Amino acid sequence: MVRRPVAWIVAVVLFAEALGVAGLNWFLGVVVDRQDMSLAGLDPDVMATSSKVGGVVFGLYFALCGLVALLAALRDRPAAGLGRVLLISAAVLHALLGAFVWGLVGWPAFLFMVLVLGLIVLLLMTYDGRTGAEGSGAPPGPAGPAGPAEPTDSAEPTDVVPGRGPASA
Repeated sequence: MVRRPVAWIVAVVLFAEALGVAGLNWFLGVVVDRQDMSLAGLDPDVMATSSKVGGVVFGLYFALCGLVALLAALRDRPAAGLGRVLLISAAVLHALLGAFVWGLVGWPAFLFMVLVLGLIVLLLMTYDGRTGAEGSGAPPGPAGPAGPAEPTDSAEPTDVVPGRGPASA
């Protein structure tokens, strides 16, 4: 019930963050290039280029994470494999960035990072343990989605281990 809206919100937030990070780093690269600033003797052209490249790389990373969340919202299925790893790494990155921005930028940026972290974790947890046709709320097992188990008419014990006979305690 909450899965799809959370996935949509995470996708929108990550796409917006991708644009924001890429734009901010590009702007910082332009500022360094125009001011001809240097930090501890580093070449200003290298600093400007690396800022722009870093912005594009992190922007693409967040956009890819947003795409994973968007696909989870469209399919109403959890992210699997590389997509799940990307979302987990984005959650870890937001936790680390939250710790850094508390001291460097202030508590509003920290709250934003924690909010995004919470949304990503919520996305990962709401789909946890849910697979394709399951999700009806019924626990797996004899009374799971397939219904009650068929009764057996044999007089054999039900705890027979194949190839070994009856299981012993």
